Amino acid sequence: MRNTGKGPERLKTGKNRSASSARWLTRQLNDPYVRQAKADGWRSRAAFKLLELDEKFHLLRGVHRVVDLGIAPGGWSQVVRQRAPNAAVVGIDLLPTEAIEGVTILEMDFLADAAPAALVEALGGAPDLVVSDMAANTVGHKQTDHLRTMGLVETAAHFAIEQLAPGGAFIAKVLAGGTDAELLVLLKKHFTTVKHAKPPSSRKDSSEWYVIAQGFKG
Repeated sequence: MRNTGKGPERLKTGKNRSASSARWLTRQLNDPYVRQAKADGWRSRAAFKLLELDEKFHLLRGVHRVVDLGIAPGGWSQVVRQRAPNAAVVGIDLLPTEAIEGVTILEMDFLADAAPAALVEALGGAPDLVVSDMAANTVGHKQTDHLRTMGLVETAAHFAIEQLAPGGAFIAKVLAGGTDAELLVLLKKHFTTVKHAKPPSSRKDSSEWYVIAQGFKG
């Protein structure tokens, strides 16, 4: 990370801004990864998480087809395009996502019945990497938020198990405590290795971790 040498930036006052949004904006202003992402052309600081996970686990080495679940705003697909420029990439999100060269983007609900077939059809074959940075919108109740996010992880894992090419990999964001026991058993059944990691760019006060399942057994 480059050090600009500047001190912490203070947030200009906003009459209609809540205390929580003010804290979030202040953190964004003073986050070196946010500044670096902007300088490097990444759409979000989340790009660094995939870059760091790839450095450790070599996830993008030799991939040909990649599915990006919860693509918006597109940082992870940008990383895939940089590190695997010849790979076909298809992303899906409920939110509109600005076009990325070489990436097919489906604006639809991943939980919709038609989504899995639409992704594979757009990809042109079985993926050898499925990535998911999805998280459910929080409601402020820790247990409910955990259950909702883990429900997305479970759906993503089942998609990966049903669609991945042999030898493929699956990455997904989970919360503190890692993958639920039942899902962990499922992943270990279908993948050669299953590990958890918290990339350096993940904020220390964040509860997010990532599960990395590699060597899909088919």
